[in-house]
Amino acid sequence: MDRETVKIHEKDEIGEVQIANEVVAIIAGLAATEVEGIVGMVGGLKGDIVELLGKKNLAKGVNVEVGDENISLELSVIVAFGANIPTVSKAVQEKVKSAVETMTGLIVEEVNVHISGVDVPNK
Repeated sequence: MDRETVKIHEKDEIGEVQIANEVVAIIAGLAATEVEGIVGMVGGLKGDIVELLGKKNLAKGVNVEVGDENISLELSVIVAFGANIPTVSKAVQEKVKSAVETMTGLIVEEVNVHISGVDVPNK
């Protein structure tokens, strides 16, 4: 299997279905940014900030690892100042796992959340 895609159905009379890892990453990124307390994501080596709204590449800040029968996700996020980090992180894990499994039918083994920054309001 090509590690850039995840095969979700073996080839049958009609054909097979594959989902690009970037599609899984976009689903995970969108789900994470919907969680209250998350203000953005950090992507790439440059530390590019992907804002909550208005950015095209929601896959930034999400790494998809494909196993034999399941996938693992790593997300780098920025939380709002004052947010309860353990609560927000748990909500991200649950929302991302649910969204990816519901939309793709894949089994999500783990969702690792890295808090890469805190959005401090300007005074």
